[in-house]
Amino acid sequence: MAHRSALAAATVAAVLTLGAVAAQAQWVMVARAVAGRVEQMSNRGKDGNGYDVATVVLEAAADKVYQTALANLKNHPDVKITKQDPKAHVIEFGNGQNVAGLKATPLSDKITQLMIASTVSGNQPGSSSMVADAVLRVCKEMNVECTLAAQ
Repeated sequence: MAHRSALAAATVAAVLTLGAVAAQAQWVMVARAVAGRVEQMSNRGKDGNGYDVATVVLEAAADKVYQTALANLKNHPDVKITKQDPKAHVIEFGNGQNVAGLKATPLSDKITQLMIASTVSGNQPGSSSMVADAVLRVCKEMNVECTLAAQ
């Protein structure tokens, strides 16, 4: 009887493991299907203050995405990096008017979601998304073709 219970438990464990692997494989397929598509969302209130967020899925390791973004930020003298967390793949930075944050989230060993969010102040001209531009710069430096999604 104990042998039968152990066999049943092993069978259930195998089925659950296969289900988890299949779900992970489906998630990776979905991530690859949207890879390179930059999604952007922003809003400004009547006073001109607001937020700006952009995200993209890249076929690259999170460490590489993080290091590329960090190097990109260090090459901009008008940007001050206020926090770096290589383990969490997080960078916080600002330009004197706005503050921003970046996070590279690993979805698998070779697929990463990059998200950049920023405040937008009323005295900043232009309607172009700074964070979408930043995401596109990281894509370019990684030799990954990225395009803005239709809004």
